[in-house]
Amino acid sequence: MRAMESFTDADFKRTMWSALRLLVVITVVAAPLVWWKLGWPSAVLLLVGALISGSGLYEWLRLMTAVMVRMDEGEKARPMGMVLVGFFLRLGLTIVLLYVSLKVLNGSVYALAAGLALGVFALTVEGLRLMKAWTV
Repeated sequence: MRAMESFTDADFKRTMWSALRLLVVITVVAAPLVWWKLGWPSAVLLLVGALISGSGLYEWLRLMTAVMVRMDEGEKARPMGMVLVGFFLRLGLTIVLLYVSLKVLNGSVYALAAGLALGVFALTVEGLRLMKAWTV
């Protein structure tokens, strides 16, 4: 059993990248199924939701990496301003993308919600895997 104090920045990055990979795999499997069952507009909405969710995970990874580098002594930290500008730009683009996709596509809103939830699901699965690895 490992102590939680030994959780490193590399463990965090590995968990986030694994969650992103899992999100991509689930999306690649689910999109054709949604297309077959609900039509292409719903499949595109699922892809839009998954893209937004994945970009949120990636932005969180960048933001936390910048914070962790600042907390570690002796390392050269990137300017936090650019990371925050990227974060708020992504947030604005997310709002525009959501609005445009809902306005233009007449697919299922549930497909969009499922795509948005994929990031939370993938991160939960990876968190549970991490907890299992730490308790064994």
